[in-house]
Amino acid sequence: MGTSKTNAMRLLDKKQIKYEMMSYDVKDGNIDGISVANKVGKAPEMVFKTLVTHNGPQQLYVFVIPVDAELDLKKAAKAAAVKKIEMLAVKDLQKYTGYIRGGCSPIGMKKQYPTFIDKSALNLPEIIVSGGKIGTQIVLKPTDFLLGAEAESIDLIK
Repeated sequence: MGTSKTNAMRLLDKKQIKYEMMSYDVKDGNIDGISVANKVGKAPEMVFKTLVTHNGPQQLYVFVIPVDAELDLKKAAKAAAVKKIEMLAVKDLQKYTGYIRGGCSPIGMKKQYPTFIDKSALNLPEIIVSGGKIGTQIVLKPTDFLLGAEAESIDLIK
């Protein structure tokens, strides 16, 4: 089944970063991270979710953490060098990132926001992140992710 490239894939191609695309079935409506990990047959600590936060209407921050983990907002705020950070409302996600919930890739958003990935990613041979649309995942090396997403790795989880 051929699929059109997403912004995330186009950006990785432009930067000549190797990745693999994976698809999963979305007919059952289960698109949460744990379900996705099960559907692609990978351990939850290898599959990362993208969380978009803000500390005011114009300043967004992107955090990428394992699907079975919880973002520590204090650590996130510290990473972003701000006092307080909160989750962006789902209704605003597409407006700012170009992506929708369940298909929000940390790579290739409308703008380049400060992006952080949990340091646990660096211990893995490869990680899996959203490919930019529901049903599509990208598999790549953590170091390639850092380059592609212009991200920093830091301790982010509770």
